[in-house]
Amino acid sequence: MKTALITGANRGIGFEFCKQLKEKKYHVIATCRSSNEQLDKLDIQVESDIDVTDEASLSELSNRLGDIKIDLLINNAGIMTKESIDDMDFNRIRKQLEVNTLGPLLTTNALLPLFAKPAKLVLITSRMGSIADNGSGSYYGYRMSKAARNIAGVSLAHDLKARDIAVAILHPGFVKTDLTGQTGDITPDQSVKNMLARIDELSIDNSGTFWHSNGETLDW
Repeated sequence: MKTALITGANRGIGFEFCKQLKEKKYHVIATCRSSNEQLDKLDIQVESDIDVTDEASLSELSNRLGDIKIDLLINNAGIMTKESIDDMDFNRIRKQLEVNTLGPLLTTNALLPLFAKPAKLVLITSRMGSIADNGSGSYYGYRMSKAARNIAGVSLAHDLKARDIAVAILHPGFVKTDLTGQTGDITPDQSVKNMLARIDELSIDNSGTFWHSNGETLDW
């Protein structure tokens, strides 16, 4: 049985990944800062009190997992706030950089010794991190943090190739979740189905690609 670990797993896209990967017969490890009733009812391995910005927390997670080998790591945890030229809250910007950019890098680094061979590493990002696609401005912290997450994913694809770890950089679509205020145009169920199809297609040969969940290759 393959093992998948998902960060930010207690709601939205992360929770949906847990559901669908369980249906695909994976051993699912859900990590989050705090669990909830819906996650506990899934009957999967839940590791709570995990903060992706805290090295000690991630080291504790690695210790808890012991000899488990990870076939698929999905770095899903993220936050979004809206900054504009008239509302430039640098504390919010800094927090988004910590969670959205450093979080997946810290998580990957902490769990790297547990990766199976071969394995797959996924970074859930956003086309709002595309410089070419920015036609409206604002959202400074979110755009900056996701652009940085994207370039980290490309570097990881290069650096992990020799370890037979393929990297996908995935935009889930405009999804109806709490993050978007339920204003999206696609459900978490459909988004995750699409992203799992992209993960199935992932290989060392296309590692480091920036994909829309629908299969479209996105501009940087």
